[in-house]
Amino acid sequence: MSGIWAGMVEAFLLVWSLDADLIDITLRSLKVSLSASVIACAVALPLGTFLAIRRFRHRRFVIATLNALMGLPPVVVGLIVYLLLSRAGPFGVLELLFTPTAMIIAQVIIITPLIASITHQAMRELWSEYHDLLISLNTTHGQKIATLIWDGRRTLMTAALAGFGRAIGEVGAIMIVGGNIDHVTRVLTTAIALETGKGDFALALGLGLVLIALSLCVNLTIHSLSRTEREGRW
Repeated sequence: MSGIWAGMVEAFLLVWSLDADLIDITLRSLKVSLSASVIACAVALPLGTFLAIRRFRHRRFVIATLNALMGLPPVVVGLIVYLLLSRAGPFGVLELLFTPTAMIIAQVIIITPLIASITHQAMRELWSEYHDLLISLNTTHGQKIATLIWDGRRTLMTAALAGFGRAIGEVGAIMIVGGNIDHVTRVLTTAIALETGKGDFALALGLGLVLIALSLCVNLTIHSLSRTEREGRW
């Protein structure tokens, strides 16, 4: 027990002193996860909104598949991306394996279904309110999607933050495609796994504290944007 407390104290000191390795790993984690979140949102927000307003054949199958992909094991995603980016794969010539770009690709695949599914649920309710008005104005599908995204931006921000929260806590897929290379692809989650294996519990706990702090910030931001406390739904 004393070892745990000693590790916690040392971890707080590392965070308080802004340890160089800690800052480097944290900034890289934010860069990778934020980049993946932006790309995923660019795909998922229009896709989820389109599925909410457009009726077409096999639409239910597409929605069911999208929801199923939310539970796709990250290690499977990592394996698929690894095979695609390896030298024997179709995109091996790009030499992206074991780079932050490969990690971003894996995270985009993981969080896009999550953001799209949340978007679809939110936009379906909003579409029921705007349906008659937008139909009467004879708007195009692009205009409908843009209108719903703008008016539902608060809920969609919640979806984006949920995707970011999952991305920054991911370890399996990015360990496979990133390789946990020091000062290149090492991020918070992979560093925690490495330092724990090495027995450096102080740095591992310090990284864990930063990760927990980031997760709390994400959740508090979601509650703030959703105005749950103001509306009595906290």
